[in-house]
Amino acid sequence: MPEGPELHLASLFVNRVCEGVVFTGAVEKSEVSKCPEVPFACNTYRISATSRGKEVRLTLTPFKGEEGKGRAKAGVPQPMDVVFRFGMSGYFRFTTIKELPKHAHLRFYTNEKPCQVLSYVDPRRFGSWVPNGTWQTDRGPCVMSEYQIFRDNVLSHLSDRAFDKPICEALLNQKYFNGIGNYLRAEILYRSNIPPFVMARTVLEVLQPSEQSDLDKKPTKERVKVKSESPDLLSLCHTVPLEVVKLGGKGYDPEKADYSVLVAWMKCYNVEGMKSVRDHNGRTMWFKGDPGPMVPKGSKSPKAKKAKKRIKKEEDDEIDHKKVSKKKRAETKNKKVKQENGVKKEKEGTGKRTGRKKGRGGQNKQTVTQRGASKRSSAGRKSTAAGAVVPRRQSGRVTRGSTKRNS
Repeated sequence: MPEGPELHLASLFVNRVCEGVVFTGAVEKSEVSKCPEVPFACNTYRISATSRGKEVRLTLTPFKGEEGKGRAKAGVPQPMDVVFRFGMSGYFRFTTIKELPKHAHLRFYTNEKPCQVLSYVDPRRFGSWVPNGTWQTDRGPCVMSEYQIFRDNVLSHLSDRAFDKPICEALLNQKYFNGIGNYLRAEILYRSNIPPFVMARTVLEVLQPSEQSDLDKKPTKERVKVKSESPDLLSLCHTVPLEVVKLGGKGYDPEKADYSVLVAWMKCYNVEGMKSVRDHNGRTMWFKGDPGPMVPKGSKSPKAKKAKKRIKKEEDDEIDHKKVSKKKRAETKNKKVKQENGVKKEKEGTGKRTGRKKGRGGQNKQTVTQRGASKRSSAGRKSTAAGAVVPRRQSGRVTRGSTKRNS
């Protein structure tokens, strides 16, 4: 994702929004992108697009006015082709400068006010572009726009080792099936009633014309019975992608992340009730029925594995819940015991405080005695001050002082 239909829709989008629009200035690249600069600058130029399989080519053509027709102008730049491959998340957008998407890594500015921008957006940055590029030589003809050449290319190379692999893996080989991706192969094999893990050569050699030379054929031990009412596999590689194109671009919209139309169209890929296993390359293959004799050993359905994990997790959660319940009951019981012990200790503490009060009462009694003594002492001091005789202890006797001698 995106696959051949999505790139074809991208080319249709560019041609629609750029029709009659004049662009100007230099092509601008974002600072974070590791793709090459596009060395193109022109006062006025136009943009058109063409798709082929999983590639899109933008052609930048310098614009000539009416006065320039019929003769070349000095210093006018030459047209340039920029070939794009979308990777996992690439697409084009046509917006104002203010609405420029966050991950717009290549930008073409219009010669109008307010200025608008055609930008190549790629959030995950797996895509790429090549200035002065051409179609990749190791890619085969497009399954949509070059159907007859595509069909002849496959059937004339069945001796290639690429067809020793299961048909589901051969369908991802862009040398022969340029434009087919993971979701398309699932839909194509589902509609053709062919098990995904059957040798590709066994499936395709029955489609060769009767006059086809036997030199390109390899003997195979296994034969797959394709039902007579089943559609031709190679013709489905052409018609199924075109069905996606007819959805009108409503099935693939990375900016809005709305795939509801495309999901509703799918009959096999990631559909409930279908089976899935990982192929030899680690890609998930969705299918119905028997997978075929070349299914990877020990392969398990990712969906079933998840379901098994989910069931185990639910069982573990239930056991944990029971453990937690027992633990909670034990904690509650311990809490009650602690509370009861706390109440008992509190009562015992209250009794001790009462005893201390009695002690304080004794201290109060002593204090009262001391207060009485102090009162008597103060009374003595008052009488002394009044000139009373103060008795003194001397040799066990009490003598009185002479008031006359003192005077």
